[in-house]
Amino acid sequence: MGIIARMREDIAAVFGRDPAARSTLEVILAYPGLHAIWNHRVAHWLWKRDFKLSARLVSEISRFITGIEIHPGATIGRRLFIDHGMGVVFGETVEIGDDVLIYQGVTLGGTSSKKEKRHPTIEDHVVIGTGASVLGPVRIGVGARIGSGAVVVSNAPPYSTLVGIPAKIIEGEVARQGEVLELEHGKLPDPVAKAINQLVDKMNRMNIRIAEVEERQDCVEDKIGMSSNGASPESSEPPAEDPASKEKH
Repeated sequence: MGIIARMREDIAAVFGRDPAARSTLEVILAYPGLHAIWNHRVAHWLWKRDFKLSARLVSEISRFITGIEIHPGATIGRRLFIDHGMGVVFGETVEIGDDVLIYQGVTLGGTSSKKEKRHPTIEDHVVIGTGASVLGPVRIGVGARIGSGAVVVSNAPPYSTLVGIPAKIIEGEVARQGEVLELEHGKLPDPVAKAINQLVDKMNRMNIRIAEVEERQDCVEDKIGMSSNGASPESSEPPAEDPASKEKH
């Protein structure tokens, strides 16, 4: 695909994911995420041809203009959309698939100082929410959704939803392929709160059970006490006097 065709595809991706986009001219002039991607292609082209310093300079200029830092060594697929973009950081060995949506403040960072694969691999159709961090050489499966502020440090299966610090897969939350771009940041469940609520419910049931056991124990102690005093467990009346003892008197 030629350069102009790729640029048209990038612009179409913006219109497909941002309802605020009004015109092609506005998208070309006023979308820093788009500018960062176009600048990265130049930097990446230089990086692959061993013009490392020139590639880094292009990357730094792009960072100054857009507020988005993409290492020239990162590999980016087609139709990536970086919404708003301020504070986004991609490390050197990052790999991003096609049709990925990334919001502002996202970090795709490394956890090793060795010259090896140390940054995430993001597969196709992934959505990464505002302020999320994906750290280390983890793999985020196709169609996965990462909630705002999550910190992902392990692999994510396809079509999963992850939230929290460290990020956990929400039980029962599996996105259908047609809904991978519908990430309702304000409606994501809280797995920690869910676990605490389950623990509270279990404690309440245990308290009820303990109260029942204590009540039964009190009844047994009362019966034992009455038996030791010569009383029948079924009645509190004193035992009847023996007639033979009356005749002796």
